[in-house]
Amino acid sequence: MVRVMPKDMNHDPATSRRWVRVRRVDECETLDELFTHCLPAFGGAYLRRIYQILDRAIGMGCPFTLAVSGPVTVSGQHQAWMIPLLETGWVAYLSTTDAVCYHDGHRSLDAYKSGPVHEVPIASDDAALREEGTIRVTDMAFDEGVLLDQDRFISAVLQRPEFQHKMTGTEMRNLLGKFYASIEERNGVQPGLLATCYRRAIPIFVGAPGDGSVFLNSMKLWAMMQAGLVSQYGFDLDLHAEVYEACAYHRWGLFDHPVHALATMILGGGVPKNYNLQPEPALGQVLGLPEVRGYLFDVQIVTAPVTDGSLSSCPPAEAVTWGKVDKDTYLQTTESMQGDYSTVMPFLVKALLDNRKRYEAMVAAEGEEAVFAREPKARGYLRPREGYRLFEKRDALVAKLTDDVRKNREWLLESLKYSVG
Repeated sequence: MVRVMPKDMNHDPATSRRWVRVRRVDECETLDELFTHCLPAFGGAYLRRIYQILDRAIGMGCPFTLAVSGPVTVSGQHQAWMIPLLETGWVAYLSTTDAVCYHDGHRSLDAYKSGPVHEVPIASDDAALREEGTIRVTDMAFDEGVLLDQDRFISAVLQRPEFQHKMTGTEMRNLLGKFYASIEERNGVQPGLLATCYRRAIPIFVGAPGDGSVFLNSMKLWAMMQAGLVSQYGFDLDLHAEVYEACAYHRWGLFDHPVHALATMILGGGVPKNYNLQPEPALGQVLGLPEVRGYLFDVQIVTAPVTDGSLSSCPPAEAVTWGKVDKDTYLQTTESMQGDYSTVMPFLVKALLDNRKRYEAMVAAEGEEAVFAREPKARGYLRPREGYRLFEKRDALVAKLTDDVRKNREWLLESLKYSVG
C-alpha cells in the first residue's frame, strides 16, 4: 500500500530542490516555530526533521512504541520528560532494560525518600568514592546502601503470592509497578516509570531480562531454594509468551487500530531497539503471516556511529531491507540522528506538549468539529489521554494472533522441513 504524505511547501517538485528558508529566533513565539524555522542545516537539520516526523505521526493518530536504553531512571529523566510523554496517550508500549526498571524504585525506598541520587563531577576520584561507599553513574551518584535496600525490596516483592507462577515479563513488571506505586504513595514521592505504566496499562518489554538486578534478585531466591534455604520459589519468566505478546501488539497496530500503522521512537539503541523492531520479522518471516509491514514512522537518536556496524547505529533505511520499516515511505517518514538524547528530548517533548495545549485551547474556544476541520492534526494530538491500555487487552489480542497462526497451518508446517542429516 502506497501512502501519500502531506505536501512540503519548501520543496520544489520541478527541480527536486528544497529551499532553505529561516526565521529569526526573536520572531519565534513557540518551540514549534523554533524547531521548524531556525534549524536549517547540519546537526540542527537532523533535529528539525525528527521533530517534524514526530509532529506528523502524532497528528496522524499513529500509536507509538518507545525504545529507551541508558540510565533514564537513575538520572531522573523519566520524571522530567518521559512520564509527561507517556501521559499523552500516544505511546502503546515501551521497550527498555532491566536496569531501568530496577533503578526506578530507588526514589520510593523508605530510607531514601528525601532523594537517593546526587550529582558528582564526571572527573571524580573514583577510588575515594569507592572508599566512602558511593556508586557513580557518569555524573549521578548514590550510596551503596541504596542498592542493598533495593535488593531487599525486590526480593521481598518477588516472594509475594502474586509472583509464584510462570508469567511474561510484562506481567512481572506490571505487578512490580503496582508495588512501586504503593510505596511511592506511602512515602509521598513523585510517581516513577513503572508505577505510571502500571496505572496506564502500558506494557513494558525487556529484551535481556537476565542482564539486570531485578532478575539477579530472582536468581538469588532460586539459588536459595536449590540450597534448601527457602522452601519454595515459583516465579519464572515465560520468554516465548512475552515475545508473542509483542507480536500481538504489532498485529493490533497494523490491522485493528484505525490508522493501520505504527510509529517508533528509538533512544539509545541496544537491545531495547532490537526488541522494538523484531515483531515484524517474527510475524512475517518466522510465522509467515501475510501483509505484515514494518513501522511507518521511525526516528532514532543514538550515539553510535553508523560505521561501527552495530544494530544501535544502523539507520531506519537499513531496517527497510529487513522489512522492519515501511519501504514505500521511509524517505519522508524516518530519520536517524547521532547524538545524546538526554540533550534534546526535554525540548522535543515540551514542543509536542505545547502543540497539544494549543489545540486544546482551540477546541475549548471553537469546538472539536471546527478545529478538526481546519487543523486535521489536532485530532491525533488530542486522542484520549487514557491511552491504549494494551496490557489490559493482551489476552484478546494474543488470541487474535493465535487464530491467524492457526489459519496459517500449511505454511508453518512446511517451514519445519529441512534436511539436517
